[in-house]
Amino acid sequence: MKQLQLPPGKGRLLISEPFLNDDYFHRSVVLLADNSESGTMGFILNKPVGHNVHELINDFPEFESEVYFGGPVDNHTLFFIHTVPKLIGSAFEIGGGLHYGGDFEKLREIVSIGMVQPEQIRFFAGYSGWDAGQLDFEMKEDAWLVFERPPQLLQMKPENLWGELLRKTHSEKAIWSNFPEDPNLN
Repeated sequence: MKQLQLPPGKGRLLISEPFLNDDYFHRSVVLLADNSESGTMGFILNKPVGHNVHELINDFPEFESEVYFGGPVDNHTLFFIHTVPKLIGSAFEIGGGLHYGGDFEKLREIVSIGMVQPEQIRFFAGYSGWDAGQLDFEMKEDAWLVFERPPQLLQMKPENLWGELLRKTHSEKAIWSNFPEDPNLN
């Protein structure tokens, strides 16, 4: 029985197929933060850059929250998703209690006084973006699977995220989680 593919939508996840040979999106899980007729915006959730936010941003209070490569667009700019919109203000709703952006100075302030915890926020260098029709084309080329976002997404380990999400689908695509990173080494 063939599983019906969900359309890309705000708050859903794009999971790359294992054969996608792209430096940015190989084995990526992308949270779609916005999706409209003019285009799509999202953040890669499973590509940590190896530094915490306070190591990359001057005058940011020490905060044990790793920064992730969000995508190739505007990758010298910091973006963030979070679950504390009332504390930060000016955030855009993704859905299911998740938001992106907001007042960065307010964020800096609430971090410095301990009002937000690392598991409530995730930082990204850059974002992933598709012009109108571009993601639809990639979907027709079978580059992506679309799934609903699990509620505990921000607590899941990034290094296992791609395979774990595929296994949780219990679909015919779950077997992809066993596909080796480099089939030539198999």
